[in-house]
Amino acid sequence: MNAASDPIDLNERLRPRILPRPRDAALYARAQREGLSELQARVLAGRLKGFTGELAPLVRPSLRHLAHPERLADGRRAAERIAQAVVDGEHIGILTDYDVDGITSHVVIRRTLVELFGVPEAKLHSLIGHRIHDGYGISLPLVERTLALSPRPTLVITADCGSSDEPRIARLAAEGIEVVVSDHHALPVEGPPPSAHAVVNPTRDDCDYPDPTIAGCMVAWLVMSLSRSVLIEWGALPEATPKLSPWLSYVALGTVADCVSLGGSPANRAVVTHGLALINRMEAACWRAMAERLGADSVPFDAETLGFQMGPRINARSRLDDPYAALHFMLAEQDHVASRYLDVLDQDNQSRKAIEADMAEEAKALAMPSLVADAPAVVVFLESGHPGVQGIVASRLVQAYGRPALVLTPAAAPGMLTGSGRSIEGLHLRDALQRTFELAPEALPRFGGHRGAAGVGVPAERLDAFKAAFLQAVGEQLGGAELYPKILTDGDLAPEALSLETLASLEALGPYGREFEAPLFQGDFIVERLRPVGADGTHLMLELSLGAASHRAIWFRALTPGEVPAFGVGDRLRCAYRLNRNRWRGRESLQLMVEHAEPQAQG
Repeated sequence: MNAASDPIDLNERLRPRILPRPRDAALYARAQREGLSELQARVLAGRLKGFTGELAPLVRPSLRHLAHPERLADGRRAAERIAQAVVDGEHIGILTDYDVDGITSHVVIRRTLVELFGVPEAKLHSLIGHRIHDGYGISLPLVERTLALSPRPTLVITADCGSSDEPRIARLAAEGIEVVVSDHHALPVEGPPPSAHAVVNPTRDDCDYPDPTIAGCMVAWLVMSLSRSVLIEWGALPEATPKLSPWLSYVALGTVADCVSLGGSPANRAVVTHGLALINRMEAACWRAMAERLGADSVPFDAETLGFQMGPRINARSRLDDPYAALHFMLAEQDHVASRYLDVLDQDNQSRKAIEADMAEEAKALAMPSLVADAPAVVVFLESGHPGVQGIVASRLVQAYGRPALVLTPAAAPGMLTGSGRSIEGLHLRDALQRTFELAPEALPRFGGHRGAAGVGVPAERLDAFKAAFLQAVGEQLGGAELYPKILTDGDLAPEALSLETLASLEALGPYGREFEAPLFQGDFIVERLRPVGADGTHLMLELSLGAASHRAIWFRALTPGEVPAFGVGDRLRCAYRLNRNRWRGRESLQLMVEHAEPQAQG
């Protein structure tokens, strides 16, 4: 048995390592000169490496930093076509993706058309694909469904999809249906779909919009905002027509849930900050229903609430079934209606968790040969896997093994596989798939996505060819880098810094999300108390001391069912942890949220 396949060596290679984040020294110094505390400067310098722009728009997000939608290529052309449809009383199709970004885009477009532009509900057609039966984007089943409508729409507005759907757009155009694409996904190498009337996408090479990282719902919001301006210019709407600002609550949810960058993006940081303020007014039934479901201590919502509570529930519906219940939840006008739809989303989310657990266990077993061989990526095919949970399982593999992962399952089309991938820092996943296509075009007839996540369609008989080409493409990009699970922290905190005041100073730098992760610290603590909690005893409630003070801590999913902790009272633990504001009956206290812990030798 060689060293690469030695199980002890494999366990060591896959052991998560708690490491301090590399810091941008120049940014660290500049942030302190501009008035940030040492800790705030440390957090910024660990997340914005190489950033040379103004700090103010990032640390004090404001809507005044949003660029005008006129700067979007095709923005004016798209807005004028939408305005013409409103003026002429045309039937309009709203075609969006089925995930949170797509659903929130749908809400923005529909509410704008109905409530601000006065379009009758009867002239609007909601077109949302079924993840499993239809697939992503302007799929052929959606085209057929659109053509079967009576009366047919003469305009279809897309959101969060359409950039790679030229054949289907051409089919609609041939039938007299014009398509306005609004999207944020990477365009094909040949450029925007030529059969579309307009293609608004900030990733276009000829687009002057300064931030290509905005979510699909933000693109939709900008297009509809510009449409309002055009209608006012034409005299079709009074100048007093309200702006779309209230809909930024939906844009905030879609932006956080779609994991677009919250790092060097003033636009994304501004809309999430402003949107959260709107959400916490609790003026819409969907927010009130969620607050009631999560409990009084969940308010005010923060970006974490959107990303880990609302987002998964809305996504769960489309992962397992028809996505329209999620749309109805977001559009509900009465609390009891929103609560009824939330029940459905909750049930789906519980089912999704059970499916995910089974698939993750099988995927980890199938990944072992790749890990033994130290392959640069993990590609697994789950013969009986659920296609709606591929992406989540891929994320679990990335977390566990510190390398990119693709999870494939059988597709609805005979002889085809469908898959979702998740990436690591240092690998642009869509670029890797583009290179895979160049190496083996017959093995990858369909793919799309961005740096961190992507989807693929692979002929079953070409799976081995696809895997070989993909591993080569990933290897070329990573250049032989050592791959292992990394837990990157912002360093140690002094005992006196473990306080609600420190947490408040960190919260002031929010919102946190992708490419601007919530602060994580490391430290050696003494275990004063511990006890398993939760229905299956897999969580640990701890009391940890650092210096003279003790702190309550919780470590979720610390154990597998029936497992006994590998440490006890009096032991020293090296922890990677977050500061958390624990609310209970109106009172607040500091709690440590342990992400990972390793027993340390005494001495």
